[in-house]
Amino acid sequence: MAGLNKLTARQIKAAVSGDKLHDGGGLLFVAGENGGRWKFRHQIGGRRREMGLGSFPAMSLAEARRERDKWAAVKESGQDPIRERDRQRAEDMKPDRGDPTFEEMAHIAFEARKEMLRGDGERGRWFAPLRLHVIPKIGAIPVSSLTQRDIRDALQPIWRTKNATAVKAVNRTRIVLRHARLSGYDVDPFIADAAQHMLGYVAHKPTPIPATPWQDVPDLYARLCDMAGVSPLALRFAILTAVRSDGVRNARFDEIDGDVWIVPADRVKGRRGKVGDFRAPLSDEAMRIVEACRERRIGAHLFPSPRLRKGISDVALSKTLDRLGEAGRIHGFRTSFRTWVQDTGAAGYDIAETALGHVVGGKVERA
Repeated sequence: MAGLNKLTARQIKAAVSGDKLHDGGGLLFVAGENGGRWKFRHQIGGRRREMGLGSFPAMSLAEARRERDKWAAVKESGQDPIRERDRQRAEDMKPDRGDPTFEEMAHIAFEARKEMLRGDGERGRWFAPLRLHVIPKIGAIPVSSLTQRDIRDALQPIWRTKNATAVKAVNRTRIVLRHARLSGYDVDPFIADAAQHMLGYVAHKPTPIPATPWQDVPDLYARLCDMAGVSPLALRFAILTAVRSDGVRNARFDEIDGDVWIVPADRVKGRRGKVGDFRAPLSDEAMRIVEACRERRIGAHLFPSPRLRKGISDVALSKTLDRLGEAGRIHGFRTSFRTWVQDTGAAGYDIAETALGHVVGGKVERA
């Protein structure tokens, strides 16, 4: 059914983040930072659609081909594969399956919403607060038997010491309980609110990311120019473009179009489907950095990690700043840029916000 198989396990392992490899019959492999994702590309009513099949290496090439053949057969029968998958999932979540544990329901809720999360929720670590702090304590309890005291007891050890993480855990727990309620289980999502009330108020004062004063940026840039290696180049590029750390660290040569850097949507902050590619114009100095990277090119990335087939790590950039005695961090360069614009009047509000990739006005205004 699928035709000639084109991919090999070796090709998949050699792929770098962002690569798209076709196996035939609509099976597509999209490489990621820690593996990749399998997709089934097909057409319904003349419109091309991509259906997620699973992640690699959890799903092997052979398993992905079987999944591709399964849903291709569904399509050949005249049905919409995505609609049929959603129908089957809804059937699986009906109450007649019995009362699931909190851990089971947490995974069900995560699967239902991860399509809207960047990197299927892995990059943002959506599931981490539940996995680390909630499931070990209450994961085995049937979801309809949970009480606010169970949730309170699970989070009390970190409520004051790691409050930001604990609040995320409460919010994720609330989402899981609401999903269970809407799936027909006898659950009251309000118990998450009650648990948060019982845990008490914490005066949490956010700690801003240290930013280099804009007046000091030229001196820092000059010192970076005197340093050799990938990290100083990446930090200089971050200063010149004011793009977030993830975008800079994983910049690829195929994203450079003339003197414009097109940062793909999956590295732009925001919910999947709500953000698009970001076009960052490159100055002459930024283009000189691109050329310097091309001269030393060893892969797909402008700023490659020395040991891994991906972009340089955030830790490596922080260590470079530490060696220079610089308290500011890479994300703080965006603050440096914004305060420079504000203090000097170099540009208007709309232009400054747009340059940082912030949403300004409605769709018509942005256009």
